[in-house]
Formats: sequence, structure tokens, C-alpha cells
Amino acid sequence: MVLLESEKIAMGTPAFNFRLMGVDDKMHALSDYDDKYVLVVMFICNHCPYVKAVFKRLFALVDHFAGENVQFLGINSNIHPNYPDDSFKNMKLVEGLNFPYLVDESQEVAKAYGAQCTPDIFVYDKDRKLVYHGRIDDNWQNPEMVTKEELKDAVDAALKGEVLEIQKPSMGCSIKWRNE
Repeated sequence: MVLLESEKIAMGTPAFNFRLMGVDDKMHALSDYDDKYVLVVMFICNHCPYVKAVFKRLFALVDHFAGENVQFLGINSNIHPNYPDDSFKNMKLVEGLNFPYLVDESQEVAKAYGAQCTPDIFVYDKDRKLVYHGRIDDNWQNPEMVTKEELKDAVDAALKGEVLEIQKPSMGCSIKWRNE
């Protein structure tokens, strides 16, 4: 496992258009969520211990923003023969999933967004301009020790048309690029 931090990406960078298959066996495109005021794009996977540690917190955040004009999307770009836990078949087995979970087999979407690790979190405003690129909270290992819920704060700010001044990078396993 190679630990990486997310790379710094300029605020205001536009969201990359995509069309990806979801675990619901339907195609999902960026434009499918045009009616949402805030879009949260999360590069995640099944095998990474950093993602496994925060799955329940992500599910809770989705529930917290239910009824708000927010859409969460998970994208798995770790489709690599050396990581069978991340296969599309196994993506369908994630328990408690409450957001679309999409497969990026070509890895083009992860590259276009500049995703480096899992989880790698991007929050976009109504114009699909980047307003947050950072971590979920300040303690990935122990939810009881969390003192700052940065992703929640970023979504709250985006709903008000604001941007968090301080953004700390996410960290996690490297995306498993096919050419590596």
C-alpha cells in the first residue's frame, strides 16, 4: 500500500464530464445531476483501509444532507487485476451504500479530475466549479476522535455559496493505475 495525499487543484476548476456504469446497472453522467446545487465526487474503492474506515461516515453524511440539494457520487478507478476486491462484481456487495457507486474502468475520469488516492474528495458548486478538495475529517482511523468534519463543513459552505478557506488534503492508498 502506497500512502499518498491528494494533489492541490485550483479552486474553480470545472468538473469533468463523464458517463459511467453504476452498481445499479445504469449509466450515470455528470449532467444527470444538473438539478443539484452541490455535487460531491468521491474517488473510493473497496480494498483501501482508509476508505473502509470512513465508509460509514460517508453514508452518514449522505443521510445528513438528504432533502438538501446535494448529490454524492462514488467513483472506483481501481479496476486492476491485482486488486480483485475492487472489481465491479464486488462493488455491488458494499453494504449500506446510499449513493451511486460508479466504475471508471478506463481510469480516464480519475486522470481528468486529478485524483491520486482513495479517498480523494471533490466538491463542486451549482456551476460545477471546484469549491473543496480535501479530507473527510481530521481522524480517519477513529470516528470518536474527530474534532473537525471538513467535508460536512465544505458542503454546508457550498450550499451557502461560500468556500472554506482552509482545506487539508485527503490521504489514502494510491490509485492503482493499470500501467504501474
